[in-house]
Amino acid sequence: MGSMTEYPRLVYSRKAVRKAGDRLAEPIQFGLDITAGQYVDALEIFSIANSWRDSHFLPMRSVRFSVGHHMRALRLKGDMASRPKRMASIRRKLRESTTNLDTMNDIGGCRAIMADIKGVRSLLASMRDKFPHEIHSREFNYIDEPKPDGYRSHHIVFKYRPRDADTEAFEGRRIELQVRTRLQHSWATAVEAVGLFRGQDLKHGKGEQDWLRLFQLMSAEFAHVEQCPVHIGAPDHKDRVRELRDINKRIGATSILDDIKNLTHYPENFVQTAEKSRYYLLQYGEDHNVTTQPFRTLMLGARTLEQIEKKIELRGIEAKAVLVEVDKAEKLVEMYPNYFGDVSLFVSNLKSICTGKAAIEYSLAPQKVVAP
Repeated sequence: MGSMTEYPRLVYSRKAVRKAGDRLAEPIQFGLDITAGQYVDALEIFSIANSWRDSHFLPMRSVRFSVGHHMRALRLKGDMASRPKRMASIRRKLRESTTNLDTMNDIGGCRAIMADIKGVRSLLASMRDKFPHEIHSREFNYIDEPKPDGYRSHHIVFKYRPRDADTEAFEGRRIELQVRTRLQHSWATAVEAVGLFRGQDLKHGKGEQDWLRLFQLMSAEFAHVEQCPVHIGAPDHKDRVRELRDINKRIGATSILDDIKNLTHYPENFVQTAEKSRYYLLQYGEDHNVTTQPFRTLMLGARTLEQIEKKIELRGIEAKAVLVEVDKAEKLVEMYPNYFGDVSLFVSNLKSICTGKAAIEYSLAPQKVVAP
């Protein structure tokens, strides 16, 4: 799991973390309007927040390792990824909810993408039976109780249990695990990909109503195929298909989704140049260009992310950056298709449904890599 030197401890008090969280929830001035004193103050706030985020790295890797062990023991088909929460997402959550920085559940997040619903349920049952970390509070079962917007995934928050004196400093850190099927993953990442491409926060219910409704209806179709409950108020299958056809005709959804695939650019050789890395910094620019930067260690990636986020938060630079861990470079597009414009599984299912066929679960269609 890596040497202990890789994993930083919190270098501030929990009280300082909470106060920094209160400040992060407030607007921070940037650009030419900021004074030297305000800039130094803002840097201190971000330094505390980053130290708190960094102290989740070891617990995050431990949860990821333990979940992977269960998947291998059960011989389940699936993939895993993990990421520290982006500063912009931390700030939005602090603004829009009652949570505090020191009690946020998903500063460190892991994700298991399973081949099918049976795999999801088997993995969850196995982890409930025996797992090295404590399940914090209740589970959030958005598969059997989908969110009103159609979001479906199973969330569990674990509280880290130290294994020895060396890891006591990390006790109680909360790590969120999301377990979902490939079909559910294709839906959730398509929402983000369309939002990124069109500059609309569809993930949080903001943007064109037709798109929001299309995703709501597609979620119900996917639930129907997986023999899972649909969200409350969803029309029946025939009405859903009729409405999906109408929306698709009105906004040209399938054409736009195809455009997202074709107009998102990234270097075609990034897999070859990053063969031995597990950590990648992904950056998505306004021009739909994606850069992938490999790192040998999590901390090297975290320091670079920190510098980029300072520019985003303090200088108002328009960009989106995330640091992720995957097992192999070729899994990057599969696990984070929203950054690469890969909506292939979602759009092929939308086309099938609009022509009267059912959605199907199958391996992700390979992304057509567009040379820069």
